[in-house]
Amino acid sequence: MNNENANIKDGNVPTVPRRILSSLLSSISAGVVPRSGAPYIAIGRQDEIAAFLSDLEDVDQGGGAMRFLIGRYGSGKSFLIQLIRGYALERDFLTADCDLSPERRLYGTGGSGVATYRELMKNLASKSSPDGGALSKIISRWIGKLRSSLLESGFKPDSPEFSQELSKKVSSELSELEFLVGGFDFTCVITQYYKASISENDDANEKMSACLRWLRGEYATKTEAKNALGFSVSVIINDENWYDFLKLWAALAHKMGYRGLVVFIDECVNLYKIPHRVSRENNYEKILSMFNDTLQGRAPGLDIVFGGTPQFLEDTRRGLFSYEALRSRLCDSRFALDGFKNLIGPVIRLRRLSDDELYALIWRVTLLYSQYYNWDCPVTDQNRIDFLNICTSRAGADSMITPREMLRDYMTVLNILMQNPEASFDDVVGKNLTLEHSKNTDDDIFPEPQVQNTHEDSQHDRKYTANDIDF
Repeated sequence: MNNENANIKDGNVPTVPRRILSSLLSSISAGVVPRSGAPYIAIGRQDEIAAFLSDLEDVDQGGGAMRFLIGRYGSGKSFLIQLIRGYALERDFLTADCDLSPERRLYGTGGSGVATYRELMKNLASKSSPDGGALSKIISRWIGKLRSSLLESGFKPDSPEFSQELSKKVSSELSELEFLVGGFDFTCVITQYYKASISENDDANEKMSACLRWLRGEYATKTEAKNALGFSVSVIINDENWYDFLKLWAALAHKMGYRGLVVFIDECVNLYKIPHRVSRENNYEKILSMFNDTLQGRAPGLDIVFGGTPQFLEDTRRGLFSYEALRSRLCDSRFALDGFKNLIGPVIRLRRLSDDELYALIWRVTLLYSQYYNWDCPVTDQNRIDFLNICTSRAGADSMITPREMLRDYMTVLNILMQNPEASFDDVVGKNLTLEHSKNTDDDIFPEPQVQNTHEDSQHDRKYTANDIDF
């Protein structure tokens, strides 16, 4: 085995659990975002990550935040959302994420609004339940912490005073939420869930299940909710008020001992695709309401991240900029010139990864692929440089190439090489694909591929080696 292949085996990549590595490589091959293992291939988004982590610190202090993550299809929006979601969970935040679709909107009739809330509750996650479904667990954890504090105070768990003091503590913790919109019924249902959890009655589990269904917004009418809960409620979670209950969950998260609630809403381009103008503007009105609440301090402990395409944001006929109240808040200042970085505003536009970062990305994928299949990868440094040159030599690649597109192609090359040991890199990629720029007659249409470098006079001479990459 040559030295380059030895470096692949001994590269600076930690041993990844096989379950995570399998899911990660399968996701990369299919061009979808990995739900787990994203940090292992996180390359070149340090500034964006730092901006989001700064928001988390503000939320931890009782503030609110909202960001719009804007980028082309395949540029890494959803990947960055999953990465930030993992960082938030590690820092003891609650997270909830969903993708918008024709059936899930921010505002709509026929259940399309509350469907978004239900999806968020289904994916509600905590540090101990990172895969979602944490609703019942976080309530039980909170009740357990209250019980532990009483035990430390000297109360005996079998005494009548213990139950009385625990009920007082639960009521005291929830009392501040009663004054928020929907707070009275919200606290009433959680209190009933607590009482059912300590009850020894035969219908206790059924009562707890009914309370969870109400908290997830699964009742269509108040009559249905009353019959299941056994007591009357003045509201149910529906298309119009579901955002108010997100703010209640954010406020309760702090009381439960978490640092806040982070909500990720991806695929916002589906709002841009709504054909009816009134319906589309109603959804944009909901975004405006969220924007004002989070930045004016009316949604403490809540961080909302929207992911969308440039068309969703900038189209003046159908995008957010078609709604003047949002355009005036989100458009770039006349002093925001190209070439200057500004990640403090509400809009973060994902830049194209530099050639150095793209090279580091395919190098990292090579290491992980070799680790998973225990395979001596025959792809050399020069092969990777040639592959990157092919990807960046196409017309428009300077601004249009995306990590998704490039990784899918590279994974295909690795798959073929592993399954066909007799094949070489040149056989798979094809020597005829390498552009000979000296033969081009129009340098404007087929520019010579150059590696991005701060020193212009070294661009043509730039050579990559594995030692250039800081893992």
